[in-house]
Amino acid sequence: MRKLLVLGGTGFVGRAFVSRWLATPGTGGAAVCVPTRRRRRGHALAMLPGVQVVEADVHDPAQLDTLLQGVDAVVNLVAILHGSAAQFERTHVTLPQQLAAACQRAGVRRLVHVSALGVPDGDPASAPSHYLRSKARGEQALRATPALDLTLLRPSVIFGAEDRFIRLFAQLQSLVPVMALAGAQAKFQPVWVEDVAQALVQCLLDRGTVAQVIECAGPDVLTLAELVRMAGRWSGHARPVLPLPDWAGRIQATALGLLPGEPLMSCDNLDSMRVPNVATGRHPGLVTLGITPSALSAVMPPVLRAGFTPEDRRRARAGRG
Repeated sequence: MRKLLVLGGTGFVGRAFVSRWLATPGTGGAAVCVPTRRRRRGHALAMLPGVQVVEADVHDPAQLDTLLQGVDAVVNLVAILHGSAAQFERTHVTLPQQLAAACQRAGVRRLVHVSALGVPDGDPASAPSHYLRSKARGEQALRATPALDLTLLRPSVIFGAEDRFIRLFAQLQSLVPVMALAGAQAKFQPVWVEDVAQALVQCLLDRGTVAQVIECAGPDVLTLAELVRMAGRWSGHARPVLPLPDWAGRIQATALGLLPGEPLMSCDNLDSMRVPNVATGRHPGLVTLGITPSALSAVMPPVLRAGFTPEDRRRARAGRG
């Protein structure tokens, strides 16, 4: 492989993947191209040997055509957790459609696309949220492109030293006396970002993963309430967790959604949580790629004990509203 294009490469998972790819023997020294709308976001990646950070809008078909010139494979990590129906459509459906068409024009066949656990294998309309329906329709668009050698990864919630999930719940507990929690009984199977990064590398190196769906999940199934309690305990800010009934949770989520910036939780998130965010067993998992998934309890306690940055505290205060 001579050149790899990584869409969404400046994000949490993207940074971990690019670093893992560069450190993996057998990648043939392939150059990595990471487009971003704001070059400064890719400053750290641009310092790595073999990484080219370019300013581009991946939603522009003409710019996609330019980015795909000379590329051997593409990893698509572009996704959003919050937004309107139109924003979910643009990010999770239109972009994959445009990417598939651009790959066909450029003669690029290999694509690894990151989706999400909870996405239905059947009718997208059966999913309970804009997020899951749009993710399902994006998968359908890619599967309908016969010229693609496609692998789909479906991760559960992803944790790590730079995540905005476990860390945020720990930060919030340093600011409030009680954690009022919507969706407290929702189930997750958290997966370490480094395990997802390794899965992406393995899929690119192993042609046997073409046409497969890989479920990326950790070893433990936990409720949201259990995750929040762990985050508080490990950070030294354990607070009582007060589960909210659905109606109260929706009021809370609606209020959070009206605050400036990215909300902690939205009504669409609550709808997504009606589907367990856990491996179904209908598709291969990380073990089939030779990866033994790491437990949350093996990774996050020292991360949370290390404390929070000023930026962490700013996000937590914004989430508290």
